[in-house]
Amino acid sequence: MKKNSRTGKKDMATETSTTRRQTFGNMLQSDSQEYSFRLSSTADAIPENQDRTPSRTSDISSTYSTAPWESPSPYSTPSWGGQPLSPLSKSPWSSQVQSENGYSYTGLMGSLVREEGHIYSLAASGDLLYTGSDSKNIRVWKNQKEFSGFKCNSGLVKAIIMAGDRIFSGHQDGKIRVWMVSRKDPSIHKRIGTLPTFRDTVKSSLNPKNYVEIRRHRNAIWIKHVDAISSLSLSEDKSLLYSGSWDKTFKVWRINDSKCLESIDAHDDAVNSVVSGFNGLVFTGSADGTVKVWRREMQVKGSTKHIFSQILLKQDCAITSLAVDASATVLYSGSSDGLVNFWERGNSLSHGGVLRGHKLAVLCLATAGTLVFSGSADTNICVWRKEGDSHICLSVLSGHSGPVKCLAAEEEKGEYSSEFDRHYVVYSGSLDKSVKIWRVSALTAAAMQPPPGAPLHFQPEINRSASPTNISARSFSQEGTGSVSHGAK
Repeated sequence: MKKNSRTGKKDMATETSTTRRQTFGNMLQSDSQEYSFRLSSTADAIPENQDRTPSRTSDISSTYSTAPWESPSPYSTPSWGGQPLSPLSKSPWSSQVQSENGYSYTGLMGSLVREEGHIYSLAASGDLLYTGSDSKNIRVWKNQKEFSGFKCNSGLVKAIIMAGDRIFSGHQDGKIRVWMVSRKDPSIHKRIGTLPTFRDTVKSSLNPKNYVEIRRHRNAIWIKHVDAISSLSLSEDKSLLYSGSWDKTFKVWRINDSKCLESIDAHDDAVNSVVSGFNGLVFTGSADGTVKVWRREMQVKGSTKHIFSQILLKQDCAITSLAVDASATVLYSGSSDGLVNFWERGNSLSHGGVLRGHKLAVLCLATAGTLVFSGSADTNICVWRKEGDSHICLSVLSGHSGPVKCLAAEEEKGEYSSEFDRHYVVYSGSLDKSVKIWRVSALTAAAMQPPPGAPLHFQPEINRSASPTNISARSFSQEGTGSVSHGAK
């Protein structure tokens, strides 16, 4: 295997040239119980003490059973003001949220800790947060307190997305479950269906023309995913649901009648991410190292046809995540080499540059307002702000002891969030068994000051090895539970 030929510094910077290619060994797929996407480079995605990546079919107690993030969590007991455990009896979770101190800052607000298992998916809407894990359960949190939960009776929850009063969850078994919130009691969630529906499955299986070859000597009906669901996304008008899968396809579902309208053989390897964009475009990222663009065309009787448009990126390392910014003008792509590429909307999609802020694979992306958040196997979260044609790394959120697997962000409503200084609540799920809650300010780090009453040990230290404007400091929340590094360029 050749050494990484990518040049340039590892610190936070924006590179306007195209991504330099790397040469890797055989394409390996990560264990489904860990990173949950197919990798091109184990060297770039796994801590140094993990010398190999197990196959997806390997047992959960294989190589990763001795990973550093498997050790007992230091946050397994309440720490702020003796907060009680989860209000739900027999819940494996505990809530450790800091009481409001009346001051706005960028830093750790609290943690939601699960005593066993890992966090694979998050979805936030208003004051509600949905968390999916390998327990087959989905937990619902309201105002950072455990509110409800419901059991899926299926494989681990790999993706969650909300559409009005419906919640869609994608699972390891290749199925999509549909849930609805009870109008009488919002804490009750009822399963109202599965995609594809049982009726459509039976009807489709009766017609030989509906079968496609998925591998040698094995056929399946085209409306079913035959491998894990990796990603879910809604169309711009919320009428269509897109599902990406490790079976190399993405499918299109009409929400109002749960019909599968289309199945597209999109890539040569697992589809790790699918996201609906702008102007009827859909973007897919794959373990084959490509980011592809598909254009939606509406057909008669409400059906759709997605036509391949172009390849935005082709490289040797896996594409792990995609995200479109809130203004629908920029597409971001994270990959297993630790880079975030982005493309800007114009007459055509043009490559804007590369964000360098991680030492290991970028596992997830999220956007809110003018900010972009990238979570990585290096356990850190980089906060980027777009300014004109460039990006500035505002801060690095550090506090997890394992890879950051999923992110969700919502604008914080309150007296400290204004038009001039918007604040966001960021949720990060990790393989260290915790969900951390962060408050992030959209202002530059240089303009922020420590809150009143901060510990005396809080003294920003200039990072002499980097730019003079980069500072690092302990989290304002609690000593030892997290840290924030701020930088401005």
